[in-house]
Amino acid sequence: MVLNIVQDRDDVEDVLQETFIQVHGSIGSFKGESKLLTWVQKIAIRKALEKLRKRKTRQRLHALVPWWMPEEKRSIDVVEMNPGIAAENKEKAAALYRAIAELPGKQQLAFNLIRIQGMKHEEATAIMGLGVKAIESLLSRAKENLKKKLEKQYRQ
Repeated sequence: MVLNIVQDRDDVEDVLQETFIQVHGSIGSFKGESKLLTWVQKIAIRKALEKLRKRKTRQRLHALVPWWMPEEKRSIDVVEMNPGIAAENKEKAAALYRAIAELPGKQQLAFNLIRIQGMKHEEATAIMGLGVKAIESLLSRAKENLKKKLEKQYRQ
């Protein structure tokens, strides 16, 4: 799930380590109002989104002062690390993951949770803190945006 959000092996390791540290440090505050897995997933997703925000900030800084800020590498490790993607489909999968990465934050997260991770809408609502209708709306807009991006890419 984290890999689908940050799309970089090194960043995944950082996010998972930060998640483990937070879970370990705050397990005493877990109230049991949701499943433990949902609680951990919320923390992991929050950490992954923080990593994305930091990456975008670094990219903006690099654009402003490239001599001071090293360029941030950007890879789509998720395709190479997924054994379920056949070799002949890797190029299409990479294009799809690039398009997903360009979606607005909540659309990207909803799409990742429901379509990539296969979660039920109710599970995604617990993680995202939104209602089912809001999740369905985000998912619908994400699919529409992906369709437009991919059609445009394949026309070129």
